[in-house]
Amino acid sequence: MSGELSPIDKAKFVASKRAADYVEDGMRVGLGTGSTAAWLVRCLGERVREEGLRFKGVPTSTRTAELAREVGINVVSLDEARWLDITIDGADEFDAEFNLIKGGGGALLQEKIVATASDQMIVISDASKRVEHLGAFPLPIEVIPFGWQTTQALVEELLVSVDVMGRRSTLRMSGAAPYITDEGNHIIDLHLERIGDARQLAMVLNQVPGVVENGLFVDICDTVIMGFGDGRIELRDINTGAVETEKLDFVETDNLFADIGDWKND
Repeated sequence: MSGELSPIDKAKFVASKRAADYVEDGMRVGLGTGSTAAWLVRCLGERVREEGLRFKGVPTSTRTAELAREVGINVVSLDEARWLDITIDGADEFDAEFNLIKGGGGALLQEKIVATASDQMIVISDASKRVEHLGAFPLPIEVIPFGWQTTQALVEELLVSVDVMGRRSTLRMSGAAPYITDEGNHIIDLHLERIGDARQLAMVLNQVPGVVENGLFVDICDTVIMGFGDGRIELRDINTGAVETEKLDFVETDNLFADIGDWKND
C-alpha cells in the first residue's frame, strides 16, 4: 500500500490506524465525517473482520453511515446509544489549545452534537492541520435556508466587533445550487484569515438568528493523533500534557482504501 499513497494520505492512514486501537469491545463510538475519518472507518472495519471487534458506531453523516455499514460496523443512532465512550474525527485546523475548525466536509452540526455527547474526543490529522492561530481555513456556519441572506448580513456586521482579520463570507455551493446539509440547511463559509478569540467568536455567532451552529470546537477535543508521511505518529493529550511519538510500519493490503479520495476535507 505504501507505494500507492501520497505522503498526506500516508499520514492520515497511520493516524487513523493508531486511533482505531482506542476502540474496545462493547464501546459506543462516534464516527466522524470527511477524508481522514473515512480512513478511520475503514481501519475499524478491518478490525471488525479480522479481530471480531464488536462495537456500536454512531455516524455523523449519511456518507459515514453508508461507509460504516459497507465495512461491517454496527451502526446505531445517537438516540439509541444515548451517550458515547469516544468520538474519533478529523479537523480542518487545530491549535495548541486543541481548539478546532471543523465542517469542511459539511457535517459540523452532527459532528458537534456527537462529539459533545462523548466521554472523550480524539482528533486524527496530518501535520498540515496544526496552526498557530485558527482562521486560515474558512470557518463554516450552518444556517437555515429561510432568510439566509439576512443571516449572512447580520454575521458580517457582527464580525466588525470581534478579533478577526477578514470579514468576507460566501454561501457554499454544490455545482450551481447551494450546498444542502443532512439537516436541510445551508453553509456559509467565513473567510476570517485569523481568529483572535475562538471561544468568544463561537458564542456570539450562535446568538445570530438563523445560525444553527458554527464550526468552532472549543473545549471538546481531548487528544490529537497526528500522522506523518514516513509513518511516525505523534500523540498529544491536553489533559496530561503528555506528548508521545511512535512509528507505524506500512503493510501491503488489498487496496482497502481505494475510494477514500472521493471524500473531502476534515
